[in-house]
Amino acid sequence: MPTPLSSKKRMVVTILLLFSTFISLASQTMMITALTAIEHSLNIPLTSVQWLTTGYILIVGVVMPLSSNLYEKFSNRQVFLSTISLFIIGSLLGAFASSFSILLLARLLQACAGGILMSFQMTAMITIYPPEKRGTVLGMSGLVIAFGPAIGPTISGIILHFFTWQYLFILVLPFMLLILVVSCLTFPNFSQPQKIKIDLLSVFLSLFGSGMALASLTVLQQNILLGIILLLGGLFLLFIFTRRQLHLKKPMLRVQLFKLRSFCLLTLIGMLAFMVLIGTEQLVPIFAENVLGLSSLQSGLILLPGAILNALFAALAGRYYDLHGPKLLLTVGVALMLIATVPFLLMNAHTPVWIITFAYLVRMIGNSLVFSPAMSEAFKDVPPLYVSHASALNNSLRQVAAAVSTTLMIVLADLPRSLVAGSHLAISFTVILLLLTEFLFLRYAAYTQK
Repeated sequence: MPTPLSSKKRMVVTILLLFSTFISLASQTMMITALTAIEHSLNIPLTSVQWLTTGYILIVGVVMPLSSNLYEKFSNRQVFLSTISLFIIGSLLGAFASSFSILLLARLLQACAGGILMSFQMTAMITIYPPEKRGTVLGMSGLVIAFGPAIGPTISGIILHFFTWQYLFILVLPFMLLILVVSCLTFPNFSQPQKIKIDLLSVFLSLFGSGMALASLTVLQQNILLGIILLLGGLFLLFIFTRRQLHLKKPMLRVQLFKLRSFCLLTLIGMLAFMVLIGTEQLVPIFAENVLGLSSLQSGLILLPGAILNALFAALAGRYYDLHGPKLLLTVGVALMLIATVPFLLMNAHTPVWIITFAYLVRMIGNSLVFSPAMSEAFKDVPPLYVSHASALNNSLRQVAAAVSTTLMIVLADLPRSLVAGSHLAISFTVILLLLTEFLFLRYAAYTQK
């Protein structure tokens, strides 16, 4: 049975949720700087090794839409303990993997756990805190969602400097085991399972639709025709899925939530901000290593100051949002990101590292001022009963946006003969995203004034 939470238990739940989510998100991007090492260690082509990162994103995007049903059908304690256990199993497999197939399976198990955990922590945090603290709470959540992937490559670079790639899994295990033990002893049950019937056709349409659509983004780089077929097939299945949800009495995902103007527009703004974050984070290390000739550790350290300040300002933005709302935060955030674009558009093989580091830092501060309040404002009008559905939709679309951004940034950077020119082209794409972000925010501001 669910129990009311004291402030002490609420704090315990918050720490366990944020810490476990941070580890899963950092693990997602830690593999980026390890691909070359794994390629040489297992003697397989880089195109195959890339599935360790692509497959992770794919599975997270596929699993997230199912998370709302899990939250409704099982108690929050059952979901959390099972998810942490699954992540530990994946990490154990990865630590002792001697073949690529076992290593890939390990990553996919981690991804299943990570996808569920990301939506679960947001739903749980909104559930256990009152609405007047939602900005602060989702500010902390936004801090973890942005900081985890941002710091992952830096942590990985440090680990790989001293150890082999297996330690990317080994060093995660003690932390997740500690979380599991503490959770078994202290994690309370604050939700009531419902007798819901899972619509298997909806599950099928969601799994294969989102899976095909996300996979097409990677396949397009090698085989355009097959990629287009997968994309169109995936979009068709997702269209049928959406139509079905609109006609079911108890849908797997309440897509009707997009009729809420605040949820629709602010979810889109959050997606665009996350695309800018992930895209810039993807491009800077590639430029630093291939143009400036830096090591993976050095390129990871370029991202570190920006990652730290992104986390700090996300928390501050959440607190400011509770007191004053999102208007000033989003305006200043977009402006900072646009200003920080100038050095990126001018960078070349002779650009000092500190300029790139500073430009990235300013961009990350601006991003935190947009992303954190956008998440909070998106849930403003969502009925408490449907928070798990809103969380699943919000997180799923953000993951899709991350996959699109990652693919497009690499494709654009590779288009010209020079990586310098390609980097300028990719950064220009993020300018379009920022202008679109500002346009959507102005639309929302006009709507709220009415």
